[in-house]
Amino acid sequence: MGEKNTRDSVKFEDEIESKKIDKQAEEIEKRVSSIRILQGFWKKAALILALSVSTFHFYTSGAGLLVTFQQRSLHLAFLMTLAFIMYPLKKNQRDRVRIWDILLAAAGIVTTLYIFMNYYELAMRAGIANQLDLIMGGILILLVLEATRRTIGIALPIIASVFLIYAFMGPHMPGILAHRGFSLHRVISHLYLTTEGIFGVPLGVSATFVFMFVLFGSVMEQSGIGEYLIKVVFSALGHQKGGPAKAAVVVSGLMGMISGSSIANTVTTGSFTIPIMKKMGFSGDVAGGVEVAASTNGQFLPPIMGAAAFIMIEFTGLPYVEIIRAAFIPAVLSYIAIFGIVHLQAEKTGLQGIPREELSPFLPTLIRGIYFAIPIIGLVYVLVIWRFSALRSAYLAMIMALIVSLLAKLFILGWCKFKGLSRGEVKRKHIPIEPTKESQEGLFSLVDTGRALLKELMQAFESGAKNMIGIAMACACAGIIIGVVTLSGLGLRMTSLILTVSRGNLFFTLVLTMFASLILGLGLPTTAKYIIVATLTAPALSRLGIPVIAAHLFILYFGVLADDTPPVGLAAYAAAAVANSDPVKTGLLGFKFDLAAFILPFIFVYSPMMLMIDVNWYHLIWIIITAVIGMYAWSCGIQNYFFTRTAWWERLALIGFAVLATVPNVWMDLIGLGGILLIYVSQRRKASLPLIPAGISRRLSSHE
Repeated sequence: MGEKNTRDSVKFEDEIESKKIDKQAEEIEKRVSSIRILQGFWKKAALILALSVSTFHFYTSGAGLLVTFQQRSLHLAFLMTLAFIMYPLKKNQRDRVRIWDILLAAAGIVTTLYIFMNYYELAMRAGIANQLDLIMGGILILLVLEATRRTIGIALPIIASVFLIYAFMGPHMPGILAHRGFSLHRVISHLYLTTEGIFGVPLGVSATFVFMFVLFGSVMEQSGIGEYLIKVVFSALGHQKGGPAKAAVVVSGLMGMISGSSIANTVTTGSFTIPIMKKMGFSGDVAGGVEVAASTNGQFLPPIMGAAAFIMIEFTGLPYVEIIRAAFIPAVLSYIAIFGIVHLQAEKTGLQGIPREELSPFLPTLIRGIYFAIPIIGLVYVLVIWRFSALRSAYLAMIMALIVSLLAKLFILGWCKFKGLSRGEVKRKHIPIEPTKESQEGLFSLVDTGRALLKELMQAFESGAKNMIGIAMACACAGIIIGVVTLSGLGLRMTSLILTVSRGNLFFTLVLTMFASLILGLGLPTTAKYIIVATLTAPALSRLGIPVIAAHLFILYFGVLADDTPPVGLAAYAAAAVANSDPVKTGLLGFKFDLAAFILPFIFVYSPMMLMIDVNWYHLIWIIITAVIGMYAWSCGIQNYFFTRTAWWERLALIGFAVLATVPNVWMDLIGLGGILLIYVSQRRKASLPLIPAGISRRLSSHE
């Protein structure tokens, strides 16, 4: 029996080897992505470009940024070229690079480097455009729209095109939307030659700290943190009822916090977690829905929040500490709700976890890779204690990640030498720390160590640059939208329109803002959707006296939730590809599992104490306890199950009392807790269970 358990344990360990996970993720990404499969010269060219752009950003973040226009134009030149090389005009043209792709890439280089090379001349002319400027600007606008369409889909280019039409059609617009209209000369010069258009704030944040945080995430992923997190979480939770799904919730949340992309996170962690969930008895639709909800919510989770926290610094002017402090409780509550739903799904379907014998012991597994936490702890330290800028902090965190990776490899080298292990003898279990991806079978010389570190760094730089293509194109396209907004004064009109339609009523204003955020967030990267929605809708919320951080977290939540909201829900399509399930059913279940995240923003807008605003420590403890109980009751209501199946009135009551218990108000909390207690008693009687669980009863008896 012992030999069998050992074999099973080895089998489970083999299933989470990084190479297998990477291969699965790569195959799935090819199915769900329109990215071109490059070979030969173009594969090498794309690699060189990716390494060059990552090196450029890494260098400038440490040595100092270039002048604004030059930094942003080079950033766009590199990534737009990669966009036309790596993404085809049509999905059926993925086999090779066409001549028109080369021409478009060349046009992108010319129009962006024109700004870079002529920056000082343009500055001396104070942005007054000549004929060549207008030609270059007109071409770049079209190129940005096409590159965005190729990389992230048609939704954002259509929105940007509507805004461009609005710039010309102002005199013909009705009522509050009307403006005097602008000439082609005025629109192009504003979008191309100022920092309020294509080269505005969205591309600015993309060219600085967003790129660095994406690069930092790539370095962490390449060093093996994803595999390590999977092992640790599965060793802690895998044996419980529905353990694989619970582990998927935690792993996807932690990785989503770093990656900042619902879709990328769904594919990467889901390539492992979804098959395990299916193997343990979850249907493909449920497994995909769990992964969608967990991957999406990772972008609310401090301290990184998928780089959203650092963009909020730019938009709100608030310090980093205040942003992550405010975001903490709602993010944790959303995961408690998902965790509870998963647990109840396992309870009502009778699903068990992975046998303990097949899992590694928790503490040894945790200790083996604890060094992975050093860069993240260091990042928070320099942001919170030293109060460095987001860009400088990301740069230092990357340095820490590389140093930690090097030291881990040197330790493995020393261990192999000390033990006298040959290449054929080295196994993962022989090494007392978690091996990094390039050293998981041992290192035997300094040359091996240097080669492994260099390969890991190159893969991270390549992956980081390729992950940034869609983000950069979306930010450039968002710049077109924001350029029209600033040129026409639409921002003030949008604020007035929202307040006019809602008649200044806070609830209706929030509902309108919610729908605007969900619609504007469809199919966009998190950074781009937050920037657009913050520009258009946040001022309306601020006008009603809502705290700035509450307003911006509100729009961030609903912008991100567009990734798992039907009918689009792109993360659901990615999960369905992994699970071989129905995308619509997967999306609906992901939406169902994530419903708590739709309620929490309304709660913290009405009760900012949940964001730790104007609250003392003992009241904060009460808020946390009651909210946790409320979120579990919410899970019971969503799953229609407590200790047994709930009656229709119990289900509705659970949902209502859950909301009351979650709202930071003592009287509402007491009513909510009282109601939940009544249903608790009703459910235990219905399930023929003692009112006090047996374990607690025994402890009380022994105490007496």
